[in-house]
Amino acid sequence: MASESTEHPPPPRMEEEEEARIISAAARSLPRDAVQELLSVGVCVRCIFRLFGVRGPIYSCSSLSASVLCSVFEDDSGTERNGSPINGVVHSPCVIQDPHKDQLFCGVCLGILQFAYDQEQAISSCKKESRMNDFTASIAELVKREGHQIDGFSLEISIPPVILANERAIRLYMKRKYESETWFHEKLVNEHISVKDALKLSIIHSFENHLAIKCGVESFRIRLTYSHSKASLKLQNFSAKDSACKKRKTEYNGPGANGSHMSTGNGGSEPSFSESEAAICRTLQGLQDQVFAELFPLPPEKYSRKVSQTCWMVDGERIGEASVEEIIGTNVLPVCKGDSYKFHAAGREDIDVRMLGSGRPFLVEVLNARISPSLSDIQAIADKINNSENHFVEVKNLKIVDSQVWTLMREGEAEKQKQYAALVWISRPLEETDLQKISSIKELAGTYIKEFVHGDLGRTQPNIGTILGCRAEIVQLDVTDVKMDSFD
Repeated sequence: MASESTEHPPPPRMEEEEEARIISAAARSLPRDAVQELLSVGVCVRCIFRLFGVRGPIYSCSSLSASVLCSVFEDDSGTERNGSPINGVVHSPCVIQDPHKDQLFCGVCLGILQFAYDQEQAISSCKKESRMNDFTASIAELVKREGHQIDGFSLEISIPPVILANERAIRLYMKRKYESETWFHEKLVNEHISVKDALKLSIIHSFENHLAIKCGVESFRIRLTYSHSKASLKLQNFSAKDSACKKRKTEYNGPGANGSHMSTGNGGSEPSFSESEAAICRTLQGLQDQVFAELFPLPPEKYSRKVSQTCWMVDGERIGEASVEEIIGTNVLPVCKGDSYKFHAAGREDIDVRMLGSGRPFLVEVLNARISPSLSDIQAIADKINNSENHFVEVKNLKIVDSQVWTLMREGEAEKQKQYAALVWISRPLEETDLQKISSIKELAGTYIKEFVHGDLGRTQPNIGTILGCRAEIVQLDVTDVKMDSFD
């Protein structure tokens, strides 16, 4: 009698089981929709947990990743796991960035909590589980190579002000969507953990294992100094003071990802912001939310000024490099195995106008679709669009919807409000009174903003030129927000 034997993988170690239990408990304490939203706009998992004020050993879990987090949510929803609609709608899956895409740094911590410490190595070129261990091992090896005789260590961390700006931007973005939720005020506003503290919680135990000593209040300090010169230079434009950065003296300075540096040594004090960085922080803290939101972009959708909304042909020749319609539709159609598709959006932009902020709602109607895509199919579509080489367009919250959404979009289109950011040239120096005149202008939906600025040879009245009493020309135009109550 012949038989076939099946080899089963060995049971997971207790450490792995404990990590799985910790991650599962922490994930289930968070609002699923908010987690999906944060993942969809490029926030890393450790930043998500710290923004919600989650404490404990979760940060040191080496297997912590977006896919693991989403698997917890998928296990909690068997219906959605099979891709079946709930109340006629398949809810948006957890958005996981393509693991093969290089340099997918978190939009808040810029890779600090992803342990992207090596400039020469792409973040995706090593296993996620090994990044944290490799990070601490490299520093521990440096300490040993220097020959220091130590019986303990303390850990100090310095981060650039841009991290604080990123954190505030994402919090304002979430406020706009979830301010009415109880958890928003209880957790995102009052209980969040800083990047510094989250990093310490992530790596101290690993450091102790590699160095075989304990962390405490010791004279030997391991100092991690992260810098981002380009972002800091940009932030200095918003600062009232213009003092030069003070260069810190360290025994060792090595390059890290995104301009980070690692240093070790005895003595010294806790690193603090330089005078210019401190001035930047004071300026950021002094900005009102409305002003801050105008200066720092929230998650964008259409990045290019060379992409039309629909395919634009003149005398058989394409205008522009691509179209939003084609980028999205050609990725949806083959998955649904339909004959053709129709792209419907709540309004449109000119080819040279970017769509930023929360994005513009759209529908893709697939004709004679033979397959209803599963959650994983929908996720694959979003990943392919968002991680394309040209990165012309980004989508989020993709889901299957019923015909009622079409009606809601048509109704909302007539009542929608749009917010613009325009770069305008005028024929004389700008004065404070000019800003007062134009700062409170609100136009009706359908107004052509470009003509409102330059007047279209006098055919549009009033216009910015007549209001200010000078010639005005528009240089660049961005849509920064589309407000539709039915899609908030």
